[in-house]
Amino acid sequence: MICMSEVSPGQLKQAVESQHGGTATFVQSVPIRETFRDQTVWEGMVSIFDLKDSPSGATRAYAWSHAIDGTDRRRFFAVLHIPPIDSPVNAVRAAIVAEARAAK
Repeated sequence: MICMSEVSPGQLKQAVESQHGGTATFVQSVPIRETFRDQTVWEGMVSIFDLKDSPSGATRAYAWSHAIDGTDRRRFFAVLHIPPIDSPVNAVRAAIVAEARAAK
């Protein structure tokens, strides 16, 4: 899952709010490169949002998207800043692990 093309912060804000409720406010985007056994498994920008009034009580979320192979569609990820997720890197790692488990 390597991500190169990006979407607007507004589209990611919508993904955060629709998946987790509350009101998301864009803070910044940071570049992330995740490797496993010296191979890049994911690379792209993760947007950080402050989150207000989320039913989960989370005050921050991380969001990104990637193209779905063979289509013009995108998959959106929105991960809450709830332990053990405490950074954009850990949000990406958790999503990678979740996708690998789902594929089994």
